[in-house]
Amino acid sequence: MSPSGEVVASISSAVAVALVLLACVELGDAAAAVGVYRLIQYDLAGAPLGSRAAALNHHAAAFPLPPGADLSRSALVAPLLDLPLSFLREYLVEKKHLGGLLILLPKKLSDKNGTGNDVDKGQVKGVLAELEKLLLHEEVPYPVYFAFHDDDFDNLLADIRKIATSGQPASATTGGYKLVVPSAEPRKVTSPTISNIQGWLPGLKGEGDTEQLPTIAIVANYDTFGAAPALSVGSDSNGSGVVALLEIARLFSRLYSNPKTRGRYNLLFGLTSGGPYNYNGTSKWLRSFDQRVRESIDYAICLNSVGSWSNDLWMHVSKPPENPYIKKIFEDFSDVSKEMGVSVGIKHKKINVSNPRVAWEHEQFSRFRVTALTLSEMSSPPEFLESTGGLHDTRESTDVDSVIRTAKLVSESLARHIYGLKGRNIDVFAENSSLAINPHYIQSWLDLLSRTPRVAPFLQKNDPFIAALKKELSEHTADVHVQNDALDGMFTFYDATKATLNVYQVASVTFDLLFLLVLGSYLIVLFCFLVITTRGVDDLINIFRRPPSRKLKGA
Repeated sequence: MSPSGEVVASISSAVAVALVLLACVELGDAAAAVGVYRLIQYDLAGAPLGSRAAALNHHAAAFPLPPGADLSRSALVAPLLDLPLSFLREYLVEKKHLGGLLILLPKKLSDKNGTGNDVDKGQVKGVLAELEKLLLHEEVPYPVYFAFHDDDFDNLLADIRKIATSGQPASATTGGYKLVVPSAEPRKVTSPTISNIQGWLPGLKGEGDTEQLPTIAIVANYDTFGAAPALSVGSDSNGSGVVALLEIARLFSRLYSNPKTRGRYNLLFGLTSGGPYNYNGTSKWLRSFDQRVRESIDYAICLNSVGSWSNDLWMHVSKPPENPYIKKIFEDFSDVSKEMGVSVGIKHKKINVSNPRVAWEHEQFSRFRVTALTLSEMSSPPEFLESTGGLHDTRESTDVDSVIRTAKLVSESLARHIYGLKGRNIDVFAENSSLAINPHYIQSWLDLLSRTPRVAPFLQKNDPFIAALKKELSEHTADVHVQNDALDGMFTFYDATKATLNVYQVASVTFDLLFLLVLGSYLIVLFCFLVITTRGVDDLINIFRRPPSRKLKGA
């Protein structure tokens, strides 16, 4: 071959390779990656619940579905409000096969300024509550993921519906979109821990006073539980209670820092874990106390979901309201609430000692014969694993002013009890004073908790969030320590809470055949061109000429 021919051949080969690579790049650009959040997988007393699969590799489908559609090999993509719960309930109850489900959540339930449509906001919350109740208490045999709805998903849904109008479902032969989540088999979370954090503000003893001072405990559980662990931030339940507790600790630390204004009560602040799991952490925390410490507790105030009330707050108790001690505590709160222009009601619920299930955190105190109450915006106790920081419980649904009112109400009521100010019109934590409520402090902590998923089994004991809570409590109280314990074995949790969803635009078989035809024709033309330029037309003809038979050749 001549040097010029070799150059031509090299250039032509390079062009061919470049064209093939270009085609591959164009096909690769059709894929998009999206962060998604998996439905929780757990076992309750050995019963499998939640999503039992994680890997996804199916063609995408969307509503409206054609009559008699077979979804056993399809991943259904549905915006939250377009997903009929009756459809999902039917598939779960009748155990119909579904390749997978991707639920698109609204980016915001309402805007931060509160100017969103209250009807839409209520509708979304209601649908989310029903959806979580359904998914959390059923075994779901297929992968379920959540993602936030955006313009890209609008385009995807439009294309899927356009393909569906052709009357042929997306498949390998018709093309469409394919959803792929490459995920390993979920593994059990080994030895999940719960961490309780406590701090003290010691009271002032008188000269020669050897008796132990009485103690008032302020408690809030900080962990959450929801359909998607990676999205369960629980801004209201119970981020609002945690923030109110931290503000109360900050206010009384200023009073107790001066011996002249230090009360003759110890104040015990407790941030407990395991709240959604029958307040498991609270029970273990109380068991760890010396009996004398438990007996010194005058009463305990548990803060639960206090971030979205405007006028009515409820005091839940186990002892009857006629009990002299309960009556006195309620009167203290009622006096302050009237001055604030809000209402505090009282709800009495007896404890069933034979039933290990407790509805409120204060009931764990009552089981140890400690007088306690729960302050909450909820007028009735939630069902098991409900109102514990679900998908709708976000920063946009929680009001800073509600937390401010709660901190003010509890702080003033405690101060009047500690300093004997009942019946005296004294505002201890007056606005524009050094002891005023700090809205910026409350907002900052509420924002932080609203960005931090806090499902206990996925919070390690050395998690930065637990360290941050301990550090903050240490700023305002003394003898702060963290108690780590194992979560009771009634629950078993599985990992793989987040993943990456790859969306591929899949070409039909017709496209593949056409592409192969064009590529094959190009290679044949290229081959002929190279032979002609390097050897001549005669050599090209000889390649395709039938070789002479051996018989003729011998003759």
